[in-house]
Amino acid sequence: MQYVLIIHEVVDYPTWKQIFDQAAAIRKQAGEISYQVLKYENDSNKIVHFSAWTSLSDAKRFFESPQLVKIRLEAGVKSPDFIYLDQIEAGNL
Repeated sequence: MQYVLIIHEVVDYPTWKQIFDQAAAIRKQAGEISYQVLKYENDSNKIVHFSAWTSLSDAKRFFESPQLVKIRLEAGVKSPDFIYLDQIEAGNL
């Protein structure tokens, strides 16, 4: 499984979340399989988006697309860090 971890600050979480939710269909079409949205304990505008993807190349193509650059600007995203990950192992305890 391939994953993307994105850490970014947003200007206003409710605004970001609305735009994030509106982009669900294009994220799915691009290859996002599932996601989790987390926030820093003491800063609700510091967001972590962790998602599973069909492939890292699909994820990179999507996140680097002009369409998504525009969406990030509209959503008030500041300096996102993208970390592309290949799963080595998973388990439950």
